Amino acid sequence: MTLKFTPTDREILRLALPNIVSNITIPLLGMADTAIAGRIGDDANIAALSVGTTIFSMIYWNCAFLRMGTGGITAQAYGAGQPGECANMLARSVWVAAVLALLLLAFQRPIGHASLALMQAGDHVNALAADYFFARVWAAPASVLLLSLQGWLIGMQDARTPMFIAILSNVVNVVFSLWFALGLGWGIAGVAWGTVVAQYTGLLVALVFLWVKYRGYLRLIDLRASLSLAPLVHFLTVNRDIFLRTLCVVTAYTFFTAASARFGDTILTTNAVLMQLFTLFSYLSDGFAYAGEALSGRFVGERNAEALRRFIGRLMGWSLVIAGLFIGVYALCWRQILAIFSPSPAIIATAGRYIVWIIAVPLVGAVPFMIDGIMIGATRTRILRNTVFYALVLYLAVFYALAPWIGNDALWIAFLTFLFARGFFLYVCSGRLNVERIIGGSTAATGKLRRPAHRP
Repeated sequence: MTLKFTPTDREILRLALPNIVSNITIPLLGMADTAIAGRIGDDANIAALSVGTTIFSMIYWNCAFLRMGTGGITAQAYGAGQPGECANMLARSVWVAAVLALLLLAFQRPIGHASLALMQAGDHVNALAADYFFARVWAAPASVLLLSLQGWLIGMQDARTPMFIAILSNVVNVVFSLWFALGLGWGIAGVAWGTVVAQYTGLLVALVFLWVKYRGYLRLIDLRASLSLAPLVHFLTVNRDIFLRTLCVVTAYTFFTAASARFGDTILTTNAVLMQLFTLFSYLSDGFAYAGEALSGRFVGERNAEALRRFIGRLMGWSLVIAGLFIGVYALCWRQILAIFSPSPAIIATAGRYIVWIIAVPLVGAVPFMIDGIMIGATRTRILRNTVFYALVLYLAVFYALAPWIGNDALWIAFLTFLFARGFFLYVCSGRLNVERIIGGSTAATGKLRRPAHRP
């Protein structure tokens, strides 16, 4: 691994940086919505917003298989030089997203009431959260369709268009949430309706971009071929495995919060604040992981072992750069960063007892994030599903074995074990990132390996 900046690095950054910008808009929007809710006049609105956004985060996180499955298969078709299959993959993904969106609308009442019951908020907060949920749920069709379109665009090696859509829709969200919640006096429901307007605005803008930039591909769509049984079953199988993989990840993160609560309110709050540092790290890492999805899928589709090998080496190099950056920042500035999320001296002091685990997170988690992206792009989804399940079992075993002896430290050790195990199991099951094995095991792989006609 040399320090020379290569064409492969430029390709990685071309895709990673716009995705990082898109990811950064997520916490910024959350901060803006919280600020709006705090000015409505009832402090319970902030709690209700937290409950409502948590429910939708869980729903859309579990729907993220649409983005990942669409992106990986599209990238392979793009790399294989199959524009017709790229076009049909767009239609196929939209069909599945539309069905899923209609199901969310049709079953909004049982989903909403069950989710609110699980959150166990007080009656007043629960009523406000219900107002938020049953308003924002009407954004579901746009939100789910945008997941499909984002995945397709990333698969087409286009990260800038999703970035523009994310920035524009988030600006619209803030403007309309302010107007509805404060200007028209709609309260917490106004924040939700602002999100509804923003999501449909984003969908409309995405469709305009598709028509302007990808009109030629749209004309290649064959509706009958897009619903052909074999490719549809393949797409659903890939998405099933990614869904189960994501469900395990969600379970791990949810368990972390639930387990924190058994150690008391101070530890629960401290862990929640410390996890904000993990979230910041994950936003940057995910930008590079998305680049991993797009480029690994493309090289698998090309059957280009040399380019894939070179790309994996450079991506691992970037993972170490990211790890070093965050380790340094967290080691030197953790107090200042945590003070942004909680000014409480007691919480900051308690966090100091566990900060070593957060400083270790980038070292343990950077490489697994990248390997995860590579495997998604290569549609090695069975490996993804199985390895994260094994890691989850190990996570729970470590926690229950150590918790009676070392308390909250056991939870952090178990969480770090989960991150490390994901990467380790993926590394082993991929033949230590053997490119011939990755390409040969891809569900879309056919034909002989070849050398690239040009450097990426």
